[in-house]
Amino acid sequence: MIPRYSLPEMAAVFTDTARFGRWLEIELLATEAHVPLGVVPADHAAACRDRAPVVDDAFVAAVSEREAVTDHDVAAFVDVVQAAIGAPAGAWIHYGLTSSDVVDTAWCWMLRDAADLLIDASTELLGTLVEMAHRHRDTVMIGRTHGVHAEPTTFGAKVALWALQVDRDRQRLRAAREVVSVCKLSGAVGTYSNIDPSVERFVAHRLGLRPVPATQVIARDRHAEYLWACASVGSTMELIAVELRHLQRTEVREVQEGFKPGQKGSSAMPHKKNPISAETISGLSRVLRGNLQAGMQDVALWHERDISHSSVERVVLPDSSLLAHYVMKRGRRLLAGLVVDEARMRANLWSSHGLVFSQGVLLALVQAGLTRDDAYRIVQGAAMRSWDEGTDFRTLLEADGQVAALGGGVLDAAFDLDRSLRNVGAVFEALDELRT
Repeated sequence: MIPRYSLPEMAAVFTDTARFGRWLEIELLATEAHVPLGVVPADHAAACRDRAPVVDDAFVAAVSEREAVTDHDVAAFVDVVQAAIGAPAGAWIHYGLTSSDVVDTAWCWMLRDAADLLIDASTELLGTLVEMAHRHRDTVMIGRTHGVHAEPTTFGAKVALWALQVDRDRQRLRAAREVVSVCKLSGAVGTYSNIDPSVERFVAHRLGLRPVPATQVIARDRHAEYLWACASVGSTMELIAVELRHLQRTEVREVQEGFKPGQKGSSAMPHKKNPISAETISGLSRVLRGNLQAGMQDVALWHERDISHSSVERVVLPDSSLLAHYVMKRGRRLLAGLVVDEARMRANLWSSHGLVFSQGVLLALVQAGLTRDDAYRIVQGAAMRSWDEGTDFRTLLEADGQVAALGGGVLDAAFDLDRSLRNVGAVFEALDELRT
């Protein structure tokens, strides 16, 4: 992933030094697990631990140099480690293992740690949304369907629904963490032909992973589920971002992204304040969904293994982790600095001449004794005139003979904003049940 969208805490999980450090620890633990089995002498296992190389930039360079000869990254890694430890102890490194034992277990270890960062980020984002929802619980605005004024709602109710979806993403991340936190040290084709199952159990326990049956590789539906959780995060963040982009349009102008001193919205037009964070989030969500497709295609491998998944995963697993983390952090920053124009929201609600109460009027006329079809035609006729002429909706209704015959008070409740919003608290009851 390019540095622009990489935050340091997540990037640190996937560096070459971090990856090789995990490989080395798996190798050392496997060597130590062979001691009680009488396979590896205790002093040799201790020597492996004591003489193990420091995994730093120089070590990474040494592995890269050796890989130019072996054309195999794990074989190159093993060669460098064995040379650093020396004979005879170094010969026990990678005993009974195949490359995928080390690589797959390390991947799962990395993804578990990445999932922890994603869960933390989702919890922080959720806290911001919950606070914003309660702060704007009574901030009245127009609800829109198909981009057209529909009925009144509140900005807080809108944000509360975002929070509930973010919590569902957090649940998906937790589930993906559980699914991917596994270990496999069962050798070629997964039959433990040259390694005792107790070695796998020992290493898994020490790493906080769970041993699972496998072929030569851990089943890739686990990784696909992780990528699905990341893609879902991206889609949720895009949902929020697209809404904020629409609300920032000049014709709407109900919210604005924060604009810091010295910031420039356009290189050409000094008046511009653009929804850059929301647009960035929308764009990156497309990458996350694309990565999911690649991960799904990695599930079907030939027989007990091939490596068609390997090159894909070197890109999509780190990148999806980094992007899901980034969009949540960027989204939280966007929300924390969001400028909400409550007066503009209320003005926009009333700009459609009271038409947003049409359903309430329809029901009031039905309750007063009209058939639904008759009531609908009266309300629709007045509504269309109101749109076309820019005339107050209620005034047109009161001029209708059939409505007037029902009595003056029949429309009062229908045009009561408080009545329209009297049950908006239901979404907050669900919100208050969350554990942020």
